[in-house]
Formats: sequence, structure tokens, C-alpha cells
Amino acid sequence: MSLFSSKHGIIVACDIGDISDLADLIKVTHDLEFILGYKIGMDLVVPHGIYKVTEVIRRYTNLPIIYDHQKFGTDIPDICGGKILEILKKAGINGAIAFPESGIETLRAVVEGCKRLGLTPIVGGEMTHRGYLASEGGYIADDAPERIYLDAARLGVEYFVIPGTKVESMKRYCSELKEIIQEPKFLFPGIGKGQGGDIVVAFSTVLPYESYAIVGRGIYAEKKRREAATKLWGNIKRQIVFDI
Repeated sequence: MSLFSSKHGIIVACDIGDISDLADLIKVTHDLEFILGYKIGMDLVVPHGIYKVTEVIRRYTNLPIIYDHQKFGTDIPDICGGKILEILKKAGINGAIAFPESGIETLRAVVEGCKRLGLTPIVGGEMTHRGYLASEGGYIADDAPERIYLDAARLGVEYFVIPGTKVESMKRYCSELKEIIQEPKFLFPGIGKGQGGDIVVAFSTVLPYESYAIVGRGIYAEKKRREAATKLWGNIKRQIVFDI
């Protein structure tokens, strides 16, 4: 079952701290046809609580809400695949992002727990910034993201977070995942303001697969948020013909 109502579009990253600001963001963007969901994380959930955050979003829209724990999947299987998933489901979350850096058993627990509760598991492996992988001076083995994605696919995961700032990585993961599942679906952060990923290039890279840009500052940091979102999507549609 598809998480989103269309094969291509924008997921708004609500990386803001003020609850009234969240309400304004949802109010002015939720009815744009290319806005397909909202991603929430610790900026909102830590100070306000997940029930309050989802209640505010649900005042205006029934679009999918994705929870990004930043980074979920780095604890033991019982924690990551246990009670927390029930809380997310009860709060009205539709999908949960996990970066299962603590291993295969945690990945398995998250995927199985999500499926049991009717949540969509969304798995990430490589992040958008430099200094993440060992070859860049980081702590994560260079082959770890690939192993995460492929293991997740073998467990039946269909949605993957890949880095919108790293075109060659995006190409590689598309190529590898299509060998395991027929129709992988991709979400990519790192677009535009802040990290500098090119949204048109990112969409082009993952075609013909279902694809969703995660956009934060390019929308919520603008004074005229609706207009900024519309302009962004219009630029994409002028350069890319999607198979809807």
C-alpha cells in the first residue's frame, strides 16, 4: 500500500520549534497538490510532545505524518521495535524513519514492529553531510549504508531515505535496490537552503521510481511559504516530465 497519494512530490520538513508557527505552515501549504506529507522531529516533539504536534497538524489535513527521531534505530531491538512504535501509531503517525546503525536485529525489530502496527517503515543508511563515512573521517564503515538498504529491502521495506546531496550515491542505491524489489521508493533530504542539494538533479537521478523531496528551510524559512513552495514545484515541473 502506497504511503502517498502521488508518485512524486514534496514532503515538508517541519524543523521549527514554535507550535503556532507549525499551524501556520500547515495551514498555508496542506492543500497544494504536490505537498504529500509532513515530517516532524525533535524540534517540535521534545518541547511540545508528539500528541500535541500531531493534533495541530490534524486540524488542517489528513496528509501522512512521518516521524523522524533523528536518528531512530541506534538502540537495542526491544527499544526500537517496542513500545515506542505503539506510541507513534496512537499519536497518528503514518510512517517512521529509521537509520538502523545499531545492527540487523534492530532493523528487523523496527520493520516487523511497523508492519504489525500498520506503520510504514522508511529506512535510511547514508546521511547528506560529509564526515559521516569512514573514508571522509567519520565513524560509519563505507559499506554500511549499502548493507542497511539491501537488508531492509530483503525484509520487505519499500521506502528509503537517500542523500539528495550525493548524486553518485543516489544512483548506486537505485541500481542495487531494483535488483531486490521491483519498485523502490525514495525520499531525499539535503535539498536547497542549508545543504545545497539540487532538487531537479535529485529527482532526475531517481527516475522512474517514486520520489519525494524532503524540503525544510526552502519552505518554512520563507516569509511567503505557499508562494515559495509553489515556485519550487513549478521550477521542477518545467524541467522534468513525471510519469504520474
